[in-house]
Amino acid sequence: MHADALATLQQQLLSALSAAPAETRRLFHGRGRRWPGLEHVTVDWLQGVVLVALFRAPEAAELERLLAMLQAVAASAEWRQSGAHHLLLQHRYLPDSRTDWLLGEPLEEWLIDEDGLRYKLDLGRKQNNGLFLDMRYGRRWVREQAAGRRVLNLFAYTCGFSVAAIAGGAAQVVNLDMARAALSRGRDNHRLNGHDLARVEFLGHELFKSWGKVRKSGPYDLVIIDPPSFQKGSFALTSDYRKILRRLPELLAERGTVLACVNDPAIGPDFLIDGMAAEAPQLRFAERLDNPPEFADIHPDSGLKALVFRRAD
Repeated sequence: MHADALATLQQQLLSALSAAPAETRRLFHGRGRRWPGLEHVTVDWLQGVVLVALFRAPEAAELERLLAMLQAVAASAEWRQSGAHHLLLQHRYLPDSRTDWLLGEPLEEWLIDEDGLRYKLDLGRKQNNGLFLDMRYGRRWVREQAAGRRVLNLFAYTCGFSVAAIAGGAAQVVNLDMARAALSRGRDNHRLNGHDLARVEFLGHELFKSWGKVRKSGPYDLVIIDPPSFQKGSFALTSDYRKILRRLPELLAERGTVLACVNDPAIGPDFLIDGMAAEAPQLRFAERLDNPPEFADIHPDSGLKALVFRRAD
């Protein structure tokens, strides 16, 4: 991270903090490759908590300069004006994604807002804090589509889509994820929003061993697929996604809808469009959802791909 890049980052942060968002947002998205020398840096605004993440190991001198710059930002008038009170630096390139607390006492949990809904985050303990901010428009779309519908949320994680669906009036949501701790946090998120948990089901199972349990609560009017690129021992995007696509017709109700997502920079939208055409031709591509503007990428196909398909038979 050369001096000019560091100065750019400082300028971007001061500008963003001078008009800090009311809700959680990404403040700086270096991974979009629009800022030379900062491709490995992201900064998130968690409503008083500023989380800086490094995706590449810095040299010792580089890290020292970065820390000095961040301390200068934390001493600025813009920082005080924003109401920020915690500053974290996460080393995402390390196996444990260690987080350093640069300012403020450590917080294990933190509540944030998105589109008027509340979510509980884990800070400093895990690689991911509990909500993927680039999926904000996807959750909004689900909320707008959900009224009266039965929804299946695959790879549910902490149930952000489920919270959005119930807020939008979904009749029932089934969440499936093999990480039971993540589903437990999903229950917390629903409770934070005063939701009726009788309308929400949580299945802590590995998908490919649980088709019977998934089908039992169907058919579904809306199926959401938002998998990790790789999950050791259970899912590899390039080899396993098509296994899900070919089972969709047996899960979907007549005129059902699918939101299928990929967030691997090396894989473009044609992976899903061609895969669906081959495995579930009853489903036709309808649209690709926009990504939030703060996640702009020099190459649009490298960013999040959230594609809508509708059953036509």
